[in-house]
Amino acid sequence: MIQHNCSRQGPTAPPPPRGPALPGSGPVRSSGPPAPDPCDYEGQFSRLHGRPPGFLHCASFGDPHVRSFHHHFHTCRVQGAWPLLDNDFLFVQATSSPVASGANATATRKLTIIFKNMQECIDQKVYQAEVDNLPAAFEDGSINGGHRPGGSSLSIRTANPGNHVEIRAAYIGTTIIIRQSAGQLSFSIKVAEDVARAFSAEQDLQLCVGGCPPSQRLSRSDRSRRGAINIDTAKQLCKEGLPVEDAYFHSCVFDVLISGDPNFTMAAQAALEDARAFLPDLEKLHLFPSDAGVPLSSGTLLASLMSGLFVLWLCIQ
Repeated sequence: MIQHNCSRQGPTAPPPPRGPALPGSGPVRSSGPPAPDPCDYEGQFSRLHGRPPGFLHCASFGDPHVRSFHHHFHTCRVQGAWPLLDNDFLFVQATSSPVASGANATATRKLTIIFKNMQECIDQKVYQAEVDNLPAAFEDGSINGGHRPGGSSLSIRTANPGNHVEIRAAYIGTTIIIRQSAGQLSFSIKVAEDVARAFSAEQDLQLCVGGCPPSQRLSRSDRSRRGAINIDTAKQLCKEGLPVEDAYFHSCVFDVLISGDPNFTMAAQAALEDARAFLPDLEKLHLFPSDAGVPLSSGTLLASLMSGLFVLWLCIQ
């Protein structure tokens, strides 16, 4: 499987079209009402279509678990560098390593995000985070999209320095949240549908689009528990912040058992919080294994864990 390697400057490409292809965005007229701001994606889309744009949500957290745009939920091996997103406007790469020596489960230690050059709006900007280094600025030290007219349509801020960064890219209708907890990085995104779908056949390897490749999904029969935390304790720890026994709850239990670190509960809790804020349809907030046509009650899951056959992936479609 091809892995993506990224220099500190990131890949370069010719300038993309002037914004996500929205029909009707012609040249500025000398009279009449002002033309829509090409760096305000939501406003421009609403004016052209008479309705707000659609949005998609993806997240990666924990050891790591990936919730795709299409509500697939996988626990992945994905050691090394893998693309979460790779489209005409945005590139996101996660680099993971094993949670412990000899373990199959991995955790994201580094995130690289490239906001590609857009003529009217921004210069190309690169954001790079690593465990214990979550900067509140892009690699060049700036906190916006540069000196172009729409430079303010890309901004970065933090309410909890070193642990939580939010990047808003209004010119492509996108918000990204990056968090650090328990020695791993979590990624969450809300992105306009047109932007998420703006990629070629050569860019089809994207964990946010297709989930984890089958070869990278952890096997049910893999036994790699670490630490001294037992199933009852892990369940109790996760239940405090995740009362619904959904995919987030089971991911939390898995993470605590595999890592032996109670702090891993924070990753699943934060991912659920982001999903609640980002999902356009809250009826899809809680995902359950039975949604995939695979009957797997929490009791069955716990019994499997108790017997040592850990459920290392959840596939929800």
